[in-house]
Amino acid sequence: MSFLTGQAAAGGPSPSLSADCCGLAAQPLVASYCTYFLKAEMRHIYRQLEALRQVRTFVITKFRENAAEYPFPDVELLGKTRISLPQRALLKYISRAPALIYRGEFASVREILLRRDPDLMHIYFGNTGVHLLPLIERWDRPCVVSFHGMDVQRRESEKGYEERLRRLLRVVPIILVRSRSIAERLVELECDPAKIRLNRTGIPLEDFPYVSRRAPADGAWKVVQACRLVAKKGLPTALRAFSAFTQKFPNALFFIAGAGPLLGELRELVRQLRIEKSVHFVGFLSQTDLRRLFESSHLFVHPSEVAIDSNQEGVPNSMLEAMASGLPVVATMHGGIPEAVTDGVSGLLVPERDHLRLANALVTLVENPALWSDLGRTASQMVTTEFARGRQIEALESAYLEAIQYFKRENRSGSARPR
Repeated sequence: MSFLTGQAAAGGPSPSLSADCCGLAAQPLVASYCTYFLKAEMRHIYRQLEALRQVRTFVITKFRENAAEYPFPDVELLGKTRISLPQRALLKYISRAPALIYRGEFASVREILLRRDPDLMHIYFGNTGVHLLPLIERWDRPCVVSFHGMDVQRRESEKGYEERLRRLLRVVPIILVRSRSIAERLVELECDPAKIRLNRTGIPLEDFPYVSRRAPADGAWKVVQACRLVAKKGLPTALRAFSAFTQKFPNALFFIAGAGPLLGELRELVRQLRIEKSVHFVGFLSQTDLRRLFESSHLFVHPSEVAIDSNQEGVPNSMLEAMASGLPVVATMHGGIPEAVTDGVSGLLVPERDHLRLANALVTLVENPALWSDLGRTASQMVTTEFARGRQIEALESAYLEAIQYFKRENRSGSARPR
């Protein structure tokens, strides 16, 4: 039987997933593949999907989560695996089939693609693209893969992962990246720079309008950081910096919005620093509540750092939202952050893991009201110019249409993959 039925082929060219390749319709159909649809912190993906205008899209996912928060109407949930344990063992240990095959996902995705017949598939994220590589290499339609930051980290514990990632970068016609720093990492992996398209996070400006702020008369400066509680967000550095900041401004408060595995460790650090009365962990907030927190705050910190596993940021979404609202930012010279924050113009930047420099930057803003006000206003203008959702959606749809047209040309010339 064919490899496409979920069993190993004897050899020869790979058959296509569909019988023929349709022409480019007036409004192409895009399959948006996202393994989890959607984790709470993936609001930026939902914003992107619901804002598409030149193309139609449906979602393919393994796990439907937070449906009330993200009520996208057209979602295809992958079916349960129908591969028996003996078959799975044969495919995994004897045939050495990829995980996509021996887990039974290949046939499930294939069935959806045959039934819905999309013109293109957009795969979130790079590591998911590696997982789907056996399907990508056999489908007779184009795929684009978007890289957001965590998916460029090294995975030394996964044998052969980097080799498969390099193969993925060769196979797909268009690669989307959230920042130039991610693009540089992919070029290091021998990705053709001509394939890379910058597609930044799109911020719905109407949801984060600019707010003019006044300095607190009683010195009760309200500092905020909004993020997942994970290593690359630099939260221990932020807490140590805030502790030093309170030596000069004891009435200051620090609000940390988000959830994640480091919560217990961070609470213990707060206890050790003796700032329990000044630090508030408020959990993951709805978009409305997050906007209200930003509007009532005076300073935003985001001291991102490269984690031990090489995980890094693109451009943090919450930082852009805070900047859109006019909240002055103190962050680090990390990843894509300098692409959004110009030091001394739209925020202040310090080196990674330097809590004293971070604290001094906060003090500098507080003690210079004109600078504090100017940075917030300039930050909002920069997000409006460079990160407005409409502009980024146009760039995304342009990349979709480019990939579809490229694949059509390659098919006509006979240089596309076997059909």
